[in-house]
Amino acid sequence: MTVLDAFHIVKLASTAMDEVRRRVQQATLGRRGHTKDPLYRIRRLLTTARENLTDRGHARLEAALQAGDPGLEVTVAWHAYQQLRSMFHAASPAAGRATADPVLASFYRCPIPEIARLGRTLRSWRAEVLAYFDTGGISNGGTEAINLIIEKTRRLAHGFRSFGNYRIRILLAADGTRPWRRRKRGSG
Repeated sequence: MTVLDAFHIVKLASTAMDEVRRRVQQATLGRRGHTKDPLYRIRRLLTTARENLTDRGHARLEAALQAGDPGLEVTVAWHAYQQLRSMFHAASPAAGRATADPVLASFYRCPIPEIARLGRTLRSWRAEVLAYFDTGGISNGGTEAINLIIEKTRRLAHGFRSFGNYRIRILLAADGTRPWRRRKRGSG
């Protein structure tokens, strides 16, 4: 069974929301965002979880959206992002699945093109998205981490003539120790 990782799905939603923000920014001001532009100033705040926003952060978000989002597209994209994010932070897999069903059923019909594209992607991967809730949130994150360590070590290991030495280096790297790093003077 293939299971889509929650991190990657939320990352897709975050990217779609940021694309909406940039498009609205370009359409309203005719240029890329600058430091003093309302939507540009909240670009990081938009990716903050709703429950982690402070009162000050929520006020900044609301003010910037009112000032820089005349068509409410960024606001709708932010709510869609928060809704998608909430399905992975539900109290139980059943609650997460109950949140996921309306998300998968509605996003592809959104009038905002970036969110509609995200919805079509999620809809085409519906079984794999819902499998996350059937498996209790199992992901392949650990496997990806080990593979990244192996790839990094492989890049550093050019010049090894013996496969045995390369294998030992991979095992040591995956263990978390790094025998090729020098110790600082005075530290054992």
